[in-house]
Amino acid sequence: MQTDFNLEGFFKKGDLIPAIVYENNTKTVLMLAYMNRESLKKTLETGYTWFWSRSRQELWNKGATSGHLQKVISIYGDCDNDTLLVNVEQTGVACHTGSYSCFFNKIYGEEKE
Repeated sequence: MQTDFNLEGFFKKGDLIPAIVYENNTKTVLMLAYMNRESLKKTLETGYTWFWSRSRQELWNKGATSGHLQKVISIYGDCDNDTLLVNVEQTGVACHTGSYSCFFNKIYGEEKE
């Protein structure tokens, strides 16, 4: 994967940056995870998502053990250079609970048909 953008600007506010992951075909928001410089570099090098686990304090390749891989289609940075939007092709489910998306706990609002 190739980038012409200076990625270092995304880490001016801290060592971790939130990455919102959504599925290319369904446009479903799948999850939010955090990237550090190394996980972002590995994502760009391999074309598959890598994140930093805040609880385990280690890098993890999404789907490496479950087979539910995320092939990266594109990555965009927001206007403030403090959040990434990662467009992927999801294999299987994204959530460790077995749900397709991590966002399934409805708190408020009506669904639009």
